[in-house]
Amino acid sequence: MDIIKVFGTNVRKYRTIKKISQEKFAELCGLHRTYISDIECFRRSISLENIQKIADALEIETYLLFKEE
Repeated sequence: MDIIKVFGTNVRKYRTIKKISQEKFAELCGLHRTYISDIECFRRSISLENIQKIADALEIETYLLFKEE
């Protein structure tokens, strides 16, 4: 399992399900749009604090971001 790919894929999946642009999503998370893009393109590792911000913005349980399909 490549945790960075699983996480980035799940962020994109849940964000698109909610029909939120990267820009709007970044605002909801309190992060920069390019940071969200880097996560979704598997170019960035992420802190636990930011993982929680992302889960909160998506209104999902944190563990769902790590579930491999």
